[in-house]
Amino acid sequence: MAGSMEFPHRRYNPLRREWVLVSPQRTARPWQGEVSGASGFSTVHYDPECYLCPGNRRAGGLVTPAYESVYIFDNDYPALLPQADSAQMQSRSGGTSEPLLVAEPERGRCRVLCFHPDHSLTLARMDLASIRRVVGAWTEEYQLLGEEFRYVQIFENRGAMMGASNPHPHGQIWATEHVPDEPAAETAALQGYRRARGSCLLCDYAQCEQREGVRLVCENEGFLAVVPWWAVWPFETLVLAKRHLRSLLDLGEAERDGLADILKQVTTRYDNLFQTSFPYTMGFHQAPSDGDPHEEWHFHAHFYPPLLRSATVRKYMVGFEMLGMPQRDITAESAAERLKGMPPKHFMDR
Repeated sequence: MAGSMEFPHRRYNPLRREWVLVSPQRTARPWQGEVSGASGFSTVHYDPECYLCPGNRRAGGLVTPAYESVYIFDNDYPALLPQADSAQMQSRSGGTSEPLLVAEPERGRCRVLCFHPDHSLTLARMDLASIRRVVGAWTEEYQLLGEEFRYVQIFENRGAMMGASNPHPHGQIWATEHVPDEPAAETAALQGYRRARGSCLLCDYAQCEQREGVRLVCENEGFLAVVPWWAVWPFETLVLAKRHLRSLLDLGEAERDGLADILKQVTTRYDNLFQTSFPYTMGFHQAPSDGDPHEEWHFHAHFYPPLLRSATVRKYMVGFEMLGMPQRDITAESAAERLKGMPPKHFMDR
């Protein structure tokens, strides 16, 4: 497959109902653009200046307790607030009735989840038991916040290159009153496919990737990770549940163990690729908590890493990507081949 498509073409993303331009012939072009600093590994287990290390005072004045496992708290500087003031918004907008100037209040809650008290760790370097505790915490938060809000977005920004403001191992959970654009688009695509085919889009896609094998990076009994056919970011991966699960709440104990394992497998391969602390944005997409059954939904995770050629050269979405459509140079198959070929053991531990 990889050798047969080394020419410009476009690929369809049925999950977003969009196209991506693939230009494999551009991999030979010289690079004279920005070269960023590599993301190194911390050797500091406790940083007295880190807001998220146990026992330290945060910027807002609150003290992070001396936690020993997972620690969760409301973001001190949240993007959303639990209460929305419709009257105040109407007065500040000037009461405009222009049909093209639309705004409405958005209520929500922002939570921070510290994965581990050890400042030096990442998911790739945590042991499976520790990651499994994070999976349990994600599940509890999804259930708790889903009782009040229509969507719960769990995500991690890893590394300064992806905008992480603190290197301590942590992620975020934003619960929103409305379903955000990305999961809303996926909901529409999954519903449309189910109506047209009578089956699940991502169940069918997972079976397709297992049959072909060329984009498969790693797998275990419950999950597989692939560089999707429609990948935009150079080493983007999609983690799929093998069973039709709508959300974290549907995972059995063995599948929660499997999720911890597949996350460690993927992040370890990322680090091994360029022997660096690999930056990425990772997030789970799962059924909205809006009261509908959402039988069409299939639990999955997206990894969007920016690195392109090395630990210091990143992919930018500019020019044609912003004004036309997403574009990538290396094929999904060649990216998967490189990731699959990485040792399963972290290079720092060998």
